[in-house]
Amino acid sequence: MADDDLRDFETATFTHQGKTRTIYRRGTGPAVIVIAEIPGITPKVTEFARMVAGIGCTAVMPHLFGRPGRDPHPKEHGWRATASYVASSLVPSCISREFTVLATGKTSPVVDWLRALAASEHERSGGPGVGAVGMCFTGGFALAMATDDRLLAPVLSQPSLPLPLMRRQREAIDISPEDLAKVKGRCANGLTVLGLRFEGDTLVPGSRFDFLRRELGDAFVAVELDDACANPDAFTKRHSVLTEHLIDAPDEPTRAALNQVLDLFRSRLLKTPDGLTG
Repeated sequence: MADDDLRDFETATFTHQGKTRTIYRRGTGPAVIVIAEIPGITPKVTEFARMVAGIGCTAVMPHLFGRPGRDPHPKEHGWRATASYVASSLVPSCISREFTVLATGKTSPVVDWLRALAASEHERSGGPGVGAVGMCFTGGFALAMATDDRLLAPVLSQPSLPLPLMRRQREAIDISPEDLAKVKGRCANGLTVLGLRFEGDTLVPGSRFDFLRRELGDAFVAVELDDACANPDAFTKRHSVLTEHLIDAPDEPTRAALNQVLDLFRSRLLKTPDGLTG
């Protein structure tokens, strides 16, 4: 794919506790916070955001790292440029105090900013609440954001933190015990948490999803796909269910997983007072 100029997105800024970031917004209706994976807001991420807007929601993409719209595929810029770009996004994020990369039992500080953004977008867009999708590096952020009652549809797509270097990291996710307890309380009262991964993805071990099943019970809905379902044209191994490794065609398992995400947003955010979807 070519780079995406995001021309069809509204550009704005959001400030919380002295931190200002650019956000990209498209659509009308209840807000869904789309939190990009490393290396940033790629053309595949913007495609997903457009699909979210297409069902009647407002897709809101905060710019956390990388260069918005840049295609990371080597076919577009070459292998050397791709490696340099990915490193320029990954390394600063790994050493930033805003992101919890290795520690267990800790919520990344950037989640406070994301919760405030979600609250602001809910006030702006209306509806019963908001949704959130975290991907890879940001996958667990959507779970930690669910301490806020306004977050009605959290989606964890290939949540990769903490990096699964040791057993205790593989059997955990980046959320503090206090935040996890709040989310568990909400799950007991009807919240659904959707998780997506490829079965052979070493960045998202099965033991992480086992942990979420134990902690959240039936409220955690796991979608685990065979590796063979991943788009073979992607330049990395199976990982990004909703973006780089999506095969957007009927009867494809990754498309079915995408539909499940969109259906969650429809059921939780687009219900009218009479119980029908708008």
